[in-house]
Parts: sequence; structure tokens; C-alpha cells
Amino acid sequence: MTQLHFDMPMDLFDVEKISKALADETRLRIFEDISASNHITCGQIVSMRGLTPATVSHHLRILSEAGLIACRRKGRFVYSQAVPETIAAYSRALAKIARGKTQPRRRLAPATSQVRNRHPHP
Repeated sequence: MTQLHFDMPMDLFDVEKISKALADETRLRIFEDISASNHITCGQIVSMRGLTPATVSHHLRILSEAGLIACRRKGRFVYSQAVPETIAAYSRALAKIARGKTQPRRRLAPATSQVRNRHPHP
């Protein structure tokens, strides 16, 4: 699973990705469970939350893609742990936004209208 690294200031794309990941109540609770433990397996989260393994796996993927958790395989199990550096970078980025200082967006796809206008019809 991917893990983001925030040695540089976090941009708005990353802030949005993390905000969306944490906006879901179930995902936030799973993140709290992971943060409260040193490492936790999907099966343990299933037992604690009463969710299906597929649902937990889906939420873990989103948390991992946002850089909020790191997952590692050990034997038959995949262990998840929180990445506190991501929360620290996220907090710094939110503080910048609150002060009116934001980083430019990156990784934006071209707008659909721009793609359409590139080749005008005769």
C-alpha cells in the first residue's frame, strides 16, 4: 500500500485527501482504533467494530492512500499502524490555511472543458 511522505509542506490536494478520508465516521473510528494501538490487524478491527472484513479492508485502503496509516505484512497477517508524521503535517497545513496562507494545488487533471476546447469542431 502507498505511503505519503511529508518532508515538504503539504499541498491542498493532500489536505483534501486526508480530510475526505477522516470525514467518514466509520473510517475515523477505525483510525482511532489504529492510533490507540501499536499495531492492529484487519481481523481485530472486524471484531472490535462488527464490520465485514471487506468493509474494513476498503477503509484501510483509503486511510493508507491518504498516508494516515502504514500497513506491513508479517506472516499471515497485515498489521496497520498510524503515521503520526502525516497528522503533524496535516495540522501544520490546516494552520496555514487558517492564517490565509495556502500551498498551490498539484496533481490536478486538466478540466474537461479545457480538453474539449483544445480541438474545436469546424
